[in-house]
Amino acid sequence: MNNSRLEHLQNKIVDHQNALKRISIWKMKGDKIVFTNGCFDILHTGHVSYLAEATALGNRLVVALNTDSSVKRQGKGDDRPVNNEDARATVIAAIGSVDMVVFFDEDTPVELIKLLEPDVLVKGADYDPEETDSSSKKYIVGSDIVKSNGGEVKAIPLVEGFSTTAIIEKLNQN
Repeated sequence: MNNSRLEHLQNKIVDHQNALKRISIWKMKGDKIVFTNGCFDILHTGHVSYLAEATALGNRLVVALNTDSSVKRQGKGDDRPVNNEDARATVIAAIGSVDMVVFFDEDTPVELIKLLEPDVLVKGADYDPEETDSSSKKYIVGSDIVKSNGGEVKAIPLVEGFSTTAIIEKLNQN
């Protein structure tokens, strides 16, 4: 890979303060900021299509990525994440529709959502933008914050038949 291309990818991966600075600049230019989050462990077509659809909801897509310790606390299994956070961030940054990648170490990205104040919060259709009970599995963390700031909360249909868990199960069968 050409060094300038690799630098371009690495420049998409920022800490919280630099994320805030970039978003402030984007907002001054009138850009609509779309925010999503996840661990994005083993990337598949479902992830790529989800991120492309999320991008269409605004001008800039910010992906908040769970750190390795945050993924471990989710109870997805001892072998997760398969790829470490730096590897996952580089792969996500390589997707053309992604403008920024920022890590969060907490169990949820709620503090990051408060800090960055995105215009649109997006999750997959296994979540419900109208759910207000924060104890529900369908509740989108941070939706109350985004809505109270005048933003939108959206769910994007998932591509059937693709999941990281299913890929891992298939690999373990062989």
